[in-house]
Amino acid sequence: MGSYENAKNLIVETARQLTNKGYLMATGGNLSVRIAGQQVFAITPSNYDYLKMLPDDICVLDFKLNSLEGTRKASVESGMHAAIYKARPDVNAVIHTHQVYASALTLIRTPIPALFDEQTRFLGRSVKIIPYAPSGTGMLANTISRHIGDHNNAYMMQNHGALVFGNDMERAVHNVEILEKCSLAYLLALCTERKVSGIPLIVRELAFASLRKDQKKAEAGDF
Repeated sequence: MGSYENAKNLIVETARQLTNKGYLMATGGNLSVRIAGQQVFAITPSNYDYLKMLPDDICVLDFKLNSLEGTRKASVESGMHAAIYKARPDVNAVIHTHQVYASALTLIRTPIPALFDEQTRFLGRSVKIIPYAPSGTGMLANTISRHIGDHNNAYMMQNHGALVFGNDMERAVHNVEILEKCSLAYLLALCTERKVSGIPLIVRELAFASLRKDQKKAEAGDF
């Protein structure tokens, strides 16, 4: 039970941090963390102010979405989070935001190529657009599952927002920030109507190889 309490506290602290930084707004978005050694995760409740949220408000579910703890209704995107944990054993934290610059790119269906070393090292070869599916539906969970097998750690959901992974919550938060930096820089570069340069292919692949090494350690529980 102690592991649940730690996870609940972590989600509350992280939600406040992301709200104060402007990545979470109102009640939009959601975040979760895998409970180590179990097919269980803790997730934010549905439609509840992040700055009012307490550990007792956090929901704990198994991968079949059965409630184990929590009196509030779990996020409508719980099925999506469960699908991610089942598909990606290297992922231990998931953050879904409606952060502005990444969301803008989803509206014009523009993926982010490999622009920066740091981006490829922690987010993957590119930040792809996942096709639209209605929020909170099985269709969305299935669509997500089909598009995250490339081992990237950040995606943009068409007409929806950002989806970011980490081997732990701290890394997931950092990845949210990297994604927004890349999104803003890319949008500004596109506005110039000049050719946007990317990093060399060999650098991209070396950085991605380092990311995969970290992911394999996470799968083995070595983090």
